[in-house]
Amino acid sequence: MGRSVSPTDGTAWYHGITRYQWMVLVIASLGWVFDVFEGQIFVASMREAMPSLVSAAATEGAIALYNNIALGGFLAGGAAGGILFGIVSDRIGRKRTLSLTILFYSFFTCLSSLSQAWWHLAAFRFLVAMGVGGEWAVATALVAEVFPQRARAHVGGIFHASSVFGTWFAVVAGIAVIGNPTIQAYADRVGVPTLPWRLGFAAGVLPALLILWIRASVHEPESWQAARDRAQQQGGQKMGVIGDLFRGGLARRTFVGVTLATVGLATFWGTHIYGKNALLDAVEERYLEQEAQGEELSEAQCAEMLEQRRFGLKRWEMLGMFLVTTGGGIGLLCFGPISQRLGRRKTFLFYHLGGLASALILFQGIHGVTNVALFMPIFGFLTLGMHAGYAIYFPELYPTRLRGTGTGFCFNGARLLAAPVLFISGWMQRDWGFSLDGAASLLSFLFIFGTLVLLLAPETKGQALPE
Repeated sequence: MGRSVSPTDGTAWYHGITRYQWMVLVIASLGWVFDVFEGQIFVASMREAMPSLVSAAATEGAIALYNNIALGGFLAGGAAGGILFGIVSDRIGRKRTLSLTILFYSFFTCLSSLSQAWWHLAAFRFLVAMGVGGEWAVATALVAEVFPQRARAHVGGIFHASSVFGTWFAVVAGIAVIGNPTIQAYADRVGVPTLPWRLGFAAGVLPALLILWIRASVHEPESWQAARDRAQQQGGQKMGVIGDLFRGGLARRTFVGVTLATVGLATFWGTHIYGKNALLDAVEERYLEQEAQGEELSEAQCAEMLEQRRFGLKRWEMLGMFLVTTGGGIGLLCFGPISQRLGRRKTFLFYHLGGLASALILFQGIHGVTNVALFMPIFGFLTLGMHAGYAIYFPELYPTRLRGTGTGFCFNGARLLAAPVLFISGWMQRDWGFSLDGAASLLSFLFIFGTLVLLLAPETKGQALPE
């Protein structure tokens, strides 16, 4: 790939990037897009799917707990898959492992459409997440190894920001399929009222087609091939040995990586994803005010109004999801350029402090549909943007022989540590009397812990990848 060029020598980061390198970025990003879609389709359908899989007597608190168990299972599955496939990618290569992870999450997302009980859906979320966690670890290492040093922060941010499209696709599915009154009317008519959300999950099989492109176009990075050759020589260090992450100077780096990702994932699933509900709550409040001021309606008029409100609220919920995600996408894109100027540590600090402030403002400080809608992109920017830092920073912490293993362990081991936070969030709402806003606000204080960990974090700005 040629020599590394310092970003301060006046050379644009994209200068000299080859067609093949761009293609790798596109393929990795598409894998991540569909990766995120498989996760977010549950978020887009959780108000429909889970209530239909439990008894009619189940309370809102119980449904919230089951949803959080499913989300927690997703985090645990991501941990298992990310660590497993990260090790596998160091041993058998990035190309084959990337194809395997995409096949894994596509198959089990599609299979989720056949769920008949809440625990079926929760179990499938675990299996989907195994592929999701593995894909991110492999694609992140692949992108970092294919691009030169001067471009890593920028392409890492672009790669992770592509996740926005995955959420947008989930939003489209939420409006056009899950919340489509025509599809729902047909489903009711044929006696399968759960058909809309099941179709949303069934669409998850489509990413499997990406495997054909990967197998035809991608080859193993030269740095991985060189590391494999060294490992095969007598006395060479072995590839993908997870115990090596906790030896010597790598132990501190592993602690920093896992902790940063734990904070990011716990606040993502415990705070960020509920940003869309702030707009929904504001709209529901307005609906209630309008109903209180309305005149007496006939039974038929009441039924029609409730039906319109049901699908109207779904559109508002998806609008909230879109606004938060769009702001988050801009935040992800900005992490790379900001970190090239300020350094990785200061950029993480900016996003952590901003995430805390924006969460408290959204959930506790502002009211009204217009005010909430205008603030949601800012909330998304500050609570999601640091996730691009994981794709940029984690590959810079480890040598090639451990890059997939270390990157996968940091991001996906954090899923396992973050999972209990979701169970706690469900219990807070069911048993402890917290509102959703209150639980999301309290969990946002985890960002403070993230700022403290930065005291131990090494600065990697401008450094070549360790070999």
